[in-house]
Amino acid sequence: MAEGKLLLEIVTPQGLVFSEEVDEVTAEGSEGEFGVLPGHVPFVTTLKIGMLTCKKGSESIFFFVNWGYAEVGPEKVLVLADSAERSDEIDVERAKAAMKRAEDRLKAAADVDFARAESALERAVARVQIVELRRAK
Repeated sequence: MAEGKLLLEIVTPQGLVFSEEVDEVTAEGSEGEFGVLPGHVPFVTTLKIGMLTCKKGSESIFFFVNWGYAEVGPEKVLVLADSAERSDEIDVERAKAAMKRAEDRLKAAADVDFARAESALERAVARVQIVELRRAK
């Protein structure tokens, strides 16, 4: 591994999503956002639905992460997620449609599994925000 780099691996039940050396990783843990640089103290945390960002030089790469765990070490960050997508692979129209369906279910308020509808809404909103952030860069 190159000096001053971290190996970032993102793995889902479907397989390896990403495995590259990066300079920095930022993610949304269950206790708040955290950042990792090479040489970081080891820890393990759960991840919320949201964005994971890594930097390679001046390039930022954005991912949507749907729950999971992060194992951080001085030279490696391993993310085990229910699902994960690079921002350039997110179908923003599909995410917006899912967001509308979830909002409609929550508004109906009758015979609705609120936890499931809220989770669907949270995933859709995160995907749309990640795509919009990537486009703004």
